[in-house]
Amino acid sequence: MSTASRTDLSSVRNEELRRGWTRLKRSPLSIVGLVIVALVVLAAVFAPVLAPYPQDAGPGVHFDRVHKPPSLAHLFGTDDVGRDIFSRSLFGARLSLGLGMIVLAIGMGIGIPLGLIAGYWGRGVATLIMRTADIFLAIPSLVLALAVAAAFKPTLTTTMIAISFSWWPWFTRLVYGEALRIKENQFVESSRGLGASSWRTAYHEILPNLISPIIVKATLDMGFVIMMDASLSFLGLGAQPPTPAWGTMIAEGRQYLPTIWWQATMPGLMILVTVMGFNLLGDGFRDLLDVHADIGEG
Repeated sequence: MSTASRTDLSSVRNEELRRGWTRLKRSPLSIVGLVIVALVVLAAVFAPVLAPYPQDAGPGVHFDRVHKPPSLAHLFGTDDVGRDIFSRSLFGARLSLGLGMIVLAIGMGIGIPLGLIAGYWGRGVATLIMRTADIFLAIPSLVLALAVAAAFKPTLTTTMIAISFSWWPWFTRLVYGEALRIKENQFVESSRGLGASSWRTAYHEILPNLISPIIVKATLDMGFVIMMDASLSFLGLGAQPPTPAWGTMIAEGRQYLPTIWWQATMPGLMILVTVMGFNLLGDGFRDLLDVHADIGEG
């Protein structure tokens, strides 16, 4: 691509971002999502400092404060062995966000190159890649993750592998469709006409134009990954006690419902608020980045 063409394209992108930011500011729910995600991320990063009882993130029994209801001393109450649920929820946020980022990194690391290869080169390799992806997509993500997780010893690492195993096809499909559309643009033809290799054209001309839909999908998918992690943990196939995983905390507290409602409800509310925050933020990014692609759901 010529220098003039790159400058024009950069100007167009900057103008689109300015318009998108204006749309984002006019959407109160997107701002709410941004605030929620920012607070959850800060809570996860500074959990050891913010948690009033950081030692409760590990094993321990405190018979003097078993099943204490929510109060100023214990904002979310205490569980069946006296551990502070608020402190454990903060550390649970760290675990869920960390797992979500790793799963999405693995999914993008596998799915984006495969989708780019299938979309740009096409022909037989595209058929092989996309039919393989279709096989994975034909099985519900949670069912596939359950099957993988159940086949191995339940650990946090197993959970990451199980969810990643079911997530890469979504990025492959997204990138494949976008690459098919973008490769017909004039600047791609110009790059090829100037003698650029296929690899250079794919990774320097097409891939940068895929960043916006990938960001939107990753933001929206973060909430789905967190829910899937909670589901596996709830079923005993994720992080094992005493690790403060939100799904595990709900599973431990359900037997005390409805009397000791806070033990299961508070971690559930953390999941609800976090997932809602990422969904609202993803919708805001969709407007900000002016993405019209079929993002889909993991």
